Amino acid sequence: MDKQNEIPRPELLHRFQNSLSVSFININLLESALTHRSCRDAEMPHNERLEFLGDSVLGLAVATIVYTELEGRPEGELASLKSRVVSEQVLSRIAAQIGISELIRLGKGEELSGGRQKKALLADALEALIGAVYLDQGFEAAFQLVKRLLEQEISDSLKHSSKDWKTILQEFAQKEYKSLPTYTLGKTEGPDHARLFHVTCEIAGKIHGPYAGKTIKEAERLAAEHVCRTLARSSKRAAKLLDEIAGLQR
Repeated sequence: MDKQNEIPRPELLHRFQNSLSVSFININLLESALTHRSCRDAEMPHNERLEFLGDSVLGLAVATIVYTELEGRPEGELASLKSRVVSEQVLSRIAAQIGISELIRLGKGEELSGGRQKKALLADALEALIGAVYLDQGFEAAFQLVKRLLEQEISDSLKHSSKDWKTILQEFAQKEYKSLPTYTLGKTEGPDHARLFHVTCEIAGKIHGPYAGKTIKEAERLAAEHVCRTLARSSKRAAKLLDEIAGLQR
């Protein structure tokens, strides 16, 4: 930080833009993106509104990339990859890598409490930066920035295990409960051309669902996905084991 403080702020921002291959027309947007709400003495508005906008721009950009890269893959797989790529853990790591942790303006209290290392704060600032680029230069520029920043993350994720949700849940149940999940078809509804199949999933004596799909196979996959997500939220241990089975651990 001391060395950074010796360099004039405009020069730091110039170097930052060069490192990202971005040149702001309105530099105030960049300053706002790098201003936390705790910085009450800053002349610029804080970054919460830009973060709100950037979150949507980021989501659309990543969804577009994932949709293109995973042609023909089901919606659940696309959603899973998108969720991983835009997670707080990933975004905060990238924010730190590109220098946001050094450039962001914080209030004294936030500074003293270690704000520059807080994952949520860094992830929010990165989303604000994306929102700022969108306002300054449009979606294509923001899209290209997202692609540059997340390209390696997306590529790495695509190389991970291609196990489907049913396989992941089956392996989890075997390791954790020494048993297998069972799927039961409940009601079937709708006309022949738009039939919906309702399936429940039982694991370790607990029944989840029902979950509806256009085919029994799709309903079972959706059930497995929902159960996996429920288990991951239930404990860090379960989340870690599920990630290991899916090949998502680094």
